Amino acid sequence: MTRVFFTCCLLFGGSLLAQNANLDKDYKNVEAKVIDWRRDFHQFPELSNREFKTAEKIAAHLKSLGMEVQTGIAKTGVVGILKGNKPGKVIGLRADIDALPVTERNDLPYKSVEIGEFAGEKVGVMHACGHDTHIAILMGVAEVLSKNKDKIKGTVKFIFQPAEEGAPPGEEGGASLMIKEGVLENPKVDAIFGLHINSSTPVGTIRYKSGGTMAAAQRFVINVKGKQSHGSQPWAGVDPILISAKIIDGLQTIISREANLTNEAAVITVGKITSGVRFNIIPESAEMIGTIRTLDYDMQELINRRMREMVPALAKAYGGDATIEITNSTEITYNDPDLVLQMVPTMERIAGKDNVQTQKAVTGAEDFSYFQKVIPGFYFFLGGMTPGNSETFPHHTPDFKIDDSGLLLGVKTMTEMSLDFLNKR
Repeated sequence: MTRVFFTCCLLFGGSLLAQNANLDKDYKNVEAKVIDWRRDFHQFPELSNREFKTAEKIAAHLKSLGMEVQTGIAKTGVVGILKGNKPGKVIGLRADIDALPVTERNDLPYKSVEIGEFAGEKVGVMHACGHDTHIAILMGVAEVLSKNKDKIKGTVKFIFQPAEEGAPPGEEGGASLMIKEGVLENPKVDAIFGLHINSSTPVGTIRYKSGGTMAAAQRFVINVKGKQSHGSQPWAGVDPILISAKIIDGLQTIISREANLTNEAAVITVGKITSGVRFNIIPESAEMIGTIRTLDYDMQELINRRMREMVPALAKAYGGDATIEITNSTEITYNDPDLVLQMVPTMERIAGKDNVQTQKAVTGAEDFSYFQKVIPGFYFFLGGMTPGNSETFPHHTPDFKIDDSGLLLGVKTMTEMSLDFLNKR
């Protein structure tokens, strides 16, 4: 039994080595293209649900590779279907394609100077989260795999998703709309992979976490009703600003005293409060808007329930009234443990074992999570920081930068994860 198993391992290992050798030339040929594509997308970014030219470029590339191409999914989404020479499972590979309403502030030769409209205002537009690199990497994977259909047992579905950052007010969009419109069907996808570039992770490094990886994001709106009075006579009214302060303070006790933070992290943040018109008037009402971030659905249920109980009770205790509305923005980005266990050896083979590292969960959110609610998924982080760089800039900021030398590792990893998943024995 041991000898047979060892022999099989040698044969499979040998086939992987041969596979890598055959792909090396394709990787070398595509790297410069990937960098050029990335810089073009960076220079000409488009906002969520408005990624018209971006989608046209993606579709043209996929068609040039001989794929079946679908456009207009979830408004501007593009899907390419690549069938291998042998039947088998279907793997989905996803890249998000939208940019942010951020004005770029650097001296890159491919700096964006684009202007768009967001919430009725003219804004600068920038790929300030690295989605331009995600598009270019997946286009590179599509090119490499399309030249190696003889190595594919099954089908690869390339999913270029709009509006990851959120659809404009009053519109649908993103992963949830793609799913609603059938992106995981015809052919039915068995598992899905996605990556995110990271500006503070060194080039050549991959980081991941099994299970809950990124938080579910919820939006809440609290409306407080008091009684207006002169600022000099607070006893004649009910102060909604004071009530709001008590509510904000109370909400934090849910995290500090009721949530079991040894299981997972959780956050309640009030990001906006609006009330009053004048310094000497106690207003009649106040509105608070904020976010809840959770990595565990039981904790999410507890936090939601306690917020719904606490908000009206605190308002009543101070003589006012308050209502709270909670809506879901994203689900928990949950990496299927079995899929992670299966694919980490591939990542270690491509990047080197020391360069594949586990990480703690983060409270940022990602709508890749909607795909993972339907099918097993694996979402990981790719290094985009120049090694030894002492100054890095966070995502969603005007100074955000990515080192292009890290993109090829993304192409290799996504390519070989796909092949190993489809061709596993």
